[in-house]
Amino acid sequence: MVYIQNVYGVGDGAGNLTPDSVNIQNKIAQTATYLFVFLYATEWTSFFSDMLSLTAAAGTTVRDNLRGAAFYLRVLNAVHDEIADILVPKLEHERTRDNELKDLVRRRDAKTIALSWQEILFEWRGKNSSLVAQCLAAVRRWVAWTDISLFINDPFLNILFELITPPQSTAQDDTTFVATETFTEILGKKMSAGDKLELIDVLKVRDVVSQLIESKGLRELRATPNYDTDLAEAVAKLVNNAMYDIIKALESVQDGEPTSIRGNAQLNTYLPYVLRFFSDEYDEICSTVIPCMTDLLALFRKKAKMNSTFCSENAGMLPPILNAVIAKMKYDDTSAWGNEDSQTDEAEFQELRKRLGVLQQAVASVNENLCLDTISNLVIEAFGKFQSQQGHIDWRDLDLAMHEMFLFGELSLKNGGQYSKGKPASPAAERLIGMMVKLVGSEIASFSHPAIQLQYMEICVRYYTFFEANPQLIAPVLEKFVQLVHHDHIRVQSRSWYLFHRFVKHVRQHIGDIAQTVIQALGGLLQIKAELPEITSDNGEFSSDENDQNASSKFTRQLYLYEAIGSICSAHTVPVNNQVLYVRSIITPLYSDLEAHLGPAKIGDERATLQVHHLIMAFGTLARGFSDWTPGSTASSTPPAKIVSDEFMKGAEATLVALETLSSAFDVRTAARFALSRFIAVLGNHLLPQLPRWIDGLLSQTSSKEEMALFLRLLDQIVFGFKSEIFDVLNTLLTPFLQRVFLGIGEAAAGTDDEIQLAELKREYLNFLLVILNNNLERVLVSETNQLAFEAVINMIEHLAKDVTDFAAAKLALFILTRMVETWGGPDVQSPSTSHGNNITNITPQPTLPGFDRFMMTRFSPLCWALPTNLDFPSKDAQAKIVLGEAAGLQKAIYLKTGQEYVTWLRNVELRDMGMDAGIMEEYLRALCNFDLKGFRQFFQALVQKSINARKV
Repeated sequence: MVYIQNVYGVGDGAGNLTPDSVNIQNKIAQTATYLFVFLYATEWTSFFSDMLSLTAAAGTTVRDNLRGAAFYLRVLNAVHDEIADILVPKLEHERTRDNELKDLVRRRDAKTIALSWQEILFEWRGKNSSLVAQCLAAVRRWVAWTDISLFINDPFLNILFELITPPQSTAQDDTTFVATETFTEILGKKMSAGDKLELIDVLKVRDVVSQLIESKGLRELRATPNYDTDLAEAVAKLVNNAMYDIIKALESVQDGEPTSIRGNAQLNTYLPYVLRFFSDEYDEICSTVIPCMTDLLALFRKKAKMNSTFCSENAGMLPPILNAVIAKMKYDDTSAWGNEDSQTDEAEFQELRKRLGVLQQAVASVNENLCLDTISNLVIEAFGKFQSQQGHIDWRDLDLAMHEMFLFGELSLKNGGQYSKGKPASPAAERLIGMMVKLVGSEIASFSHPAIQLQYMEICVRYYTFFEANPQLIAPVLEKFVQLVHHDHIRVQSRSWYLFHRFVKHVRQHIGDIAQTVIQALGGLLQIKAELPEITSDNGEFSSDENDQNASSKFTRQLYLYEAIGSICSAHTVPVNNQVLYVRSIITPLYSDLEAHLGPAKIGDERATLQVHHLIMAFGTLARGFSDWTPGSTASSTPPAKIVSDEFMKGAEATLVALETLSSAFDVRTAARFALSRFIAVLGNHLLPQLPRWIDGLLSQTSSKEEMALFLRLLDQIVFGFKSEIFDVLNTLLTPFLQRVFLGIGEAAAGTDDEIQLAELKREYLNFLLVILNNNLERVLVSETNQLAFEAVINMIEHLAKDVTDFAAAKLALFILTRMVETWGGPDVQSPSTSHGNNITNITPQPTLPGFDRFMMTRFSPLCWALPTNLDFPSKDAQAKIVLGEAAGLQKAIYLKTGQEYVTWLRNVELRDMGMDAGIMEEYLRALCNFDLKGFRQFFQALVQKSINARKV
């Protein structure tokens, strides 16, 4: 303390030493704070008095020692951070200690400290804004845990008001901003609802806000680059917090109570201030008051449900709120849509629009008719202005109207759609239909600004049911779409191709007459040209600039066009012969291009290889658009006609040739797998003879575990879809196919990613077996052709059933064994449960596979104990318990198929060889014979847990 007095104090010899650096001052303050924590309660009770003495000469209260005052405030802030910062996690005994210290401070020194703040602010206001800011920072920290009366007194408030609203002749500095933040923290002091409303009046928040809004920085400079946005945001936060407190108070009281009357008056007083900052041109300031707007509308909804008079008394609030929300959704005059330099601002504005949309829906939930009238009038007025002025209208006004029209769907579609029995489903739907008629009947799609053109397409896609009910309007709209997909603006082009695909997919059954015209109009956009990303760094890494991204994304967008053309070709109104011609006109150029690039790709031309990838993806995407039929499904859709499938077969054959030629290329395998999954819907069972070739190409020596897993998943789909026709093909390819899968599973994992892929491959292998068993194709596993592979299949299942590191695979493996028991075990020779063990029947098992009864007991049954007897088995783990349940299910299934033979085998061989106690063995056998499946699962889990507990002892 002597050193502190000498460096920072006042008096003989004090303050003459060179002051410490800021870092050293912080360390000294931190050290003093640690001493405070341990000594203030007992030995250093004069801690705050000693620190305060640094600020003034002895016997005076003029805090004119700048160095001492700054250090004193630094210590106060450090003390708060140590004992009162709620964001710092503490142990229970530390929290108890801190609470005791805060109680002591409140009793001993809080009044003196609060008075010292007044004295420091009085002395240094207008002289040293840095020290004033430091003092206000201490006030903001301490107000949360000290008595509010220390701050609610005339001397302190007068100084604070003076700092917040200095005379107009005085230049504003950061002090106003800091003082406003401090005022906001004081207002945020927790208290009851009635007390908080009184505090708002006592603090004269309305006068403070009003004066700040009229200050030069917020009024005169508002439309200039010198607008004080920091101060505006601070005042907006003050207004938001005041409104929040008013709203919370109104939520907790009934109509007519004094608190309700007072709160209603304050609500009407502060709403104009909320709307002032909500309408601010700076989105950050607007966002500051959105929370209280949200809370206010939530209060309206809550009161409306209670049939409160609040809504009728304050109904006049909703129109200005809605108008402010709508006005804020408009692009400002400085915005530049589509400019690369303003992409961040554009993204932030769109995010703000989403939040504003939520507010608008909240208004609609309180007064839907208000929203219907306001929005529909806005839209109709804008469209009318567009027509009367022959297109000479600010694009921002038209964009706002179309954006509101897009959002209007939240009102019109919430009842399930626009139409019900051919008529508008609701008043909102009727308004929307009228707006759609205006939109389509105008030339808005021809407006030159790209934002309007995109909005036009977005609206048509969203309200496609309007066109289903008015098919005569599809042709002119589709003509506009075709024009817009040729747009030269990259942003319009990137979005319009997707929107064109969406629109065509919805209305394709109504465009048969113009299908050929549309396809021909898109011909120039279908040419595929692969582009490699540029290598710009010395280490050979690809650049990630926007051009490279555009090269890749352009092809992705082209795929939308191919899918759209597939949808157009397949329309029921298009004759089958025409479908053939249209498909052929698309596939033939792709085929020729693929043929031309195979040679260069084979000798290592990377661009040619990428071109092959793109062409194969185009084949698959065209097929996806053409047919949504799924083999094996009960949906009403049907597969394409045979002559159409023949055309797609050419694409499939070309893809196979490319795959066989470039099977070592990852991109080609990826595209081929994609295409195969799409060819299923257009080729049907004509694809099955090609399946061995697909497997050879997709499961090459270089295929990763992830690729194998993905192909197994696809094969599951094929097996399910063609289960009645696939036996012969599956019988031929199963053994070589499984051998490749076994090689993949047998490879050691080389890292975390590889471990994840290996686990996925294991599960997909097991799922494939399950699909075979569930679709009555089990004969393929034991056929003469695959008999030799059956042992390998069982070995792999056994291996996975014992894997303590992968419970998902173990569970599935045990379940598959159970399915095998049910499939090949023959009829049940034992009822699921009996009352007494003596009722076990002696019926001889009759498995459908000779010897399978013995096989179940000798090979499957021991697996049920493999995991529980593993020393690493975590029996209390939730997944481990599920595995035990599957193991119990397998044992019960074997018992039902073999009866007494299984009981004898367990007693005389399996359990005896395990060394199981005779008493436990008999208890286990009684449970197996007597309990139902659920009961035996519970018994088995408990038995294993008991055994493991005994083993640990």
